[in-house]
Order: sequence, then structure tokens, then C-alpha cells
Amino acid sequence: MITRPLDLAARLRPEPRSFDALFFVNVGLIVLLFTLHGSQFVLGPGVGVDFRLPEMAGARAGARATTHYVRVVNAGQIFAGDGLRDLPQLKVWLADQARTVREPSLQIQASEGVPMSIVTDIVSAAHEAGFTTHLAAAEPVAPGSRGATGR
Repeated sequence: MITRPLDLAARLRPEPRSFDALFFVNVGLIVLLFTLHGSQFVLGPGVGVDFRLPEMAGARAGARATTHYVRVVNAGQIFAGDGLRDLPQLKVWLADQARTVREPSLQIQASEGVPMSIVTDIVSAAHEAGFTTHLAAAEPVAPGSRGATGR
């Protein structure tokens, strides 16, 4: 080995005999990091912060609880479950998810600029899988008021 002529192996520090507290702190931080990146509270890739639902008077009155949701951004990207899906993948995902609950219902959160053809394709795929569908909308905010979001 190349270390033998210079006797470098003798100058190395010995291996630690036990785990010290710093090892457990590092492991804890790594677990926390992976937990946060798998969390629903971390912004998904491709979902911009400028995502805005269309506004409709009476949106809160017509609100319903749903078992699943998909989010569609202006670029036509569909986010369902754990990530980005195209329409054929969405159909498979919807069929799998429909078997997990007794009465599946799907909320479609389509941003303001999404073409209606994409929304109708998603509705058709959801109905084929056995879902009832609901389109998400935001209640309009009166001018000068801060609304529910506090912006």
C-alpha cells in the first residue's frame, strides 16, 4: 500500500470506540430534514407561489369535503398525490385511489389560466374511475378588506 513507505497509517487517529452525543444530533437532524421534505407543508416542485383559484360568489356556501384533490397549474401540469402526473398516469392514480375509499370524491384545484379542455379531461378521467368531482373556487374579497388570508 502507498502509506507504508511514509508510515502514514501510524499517524492516523484511532477509530472512535462509541457513539458520542454529536453522532445522535447529526442523525436526528438528518431524519428531521427527510421528514420535512416528505411533508405536505413543503411546497411541491413546480407549484408556484402565484397559484390563484378563480373567484366565484358563493364559493364557500357550495364547499364540500372531498377525499382526494388534484392541482392543475397554468402550464397544464397536473399534481396529484405525491407528484407530477400526465393524463394517462392520472387515470391510473385515480383508479387506484377510488378503491381506497367507499365514496370517492375529487376536488380539482385549477389555477385561473388553465384551459378548460384540461379540466374536462380530468373530470372525464375521474368519472371513469368512479369519482364525483368538484371544482375549487375562491370567494371574492371586497376591495379594501384583507380577506381570510390576511394579505
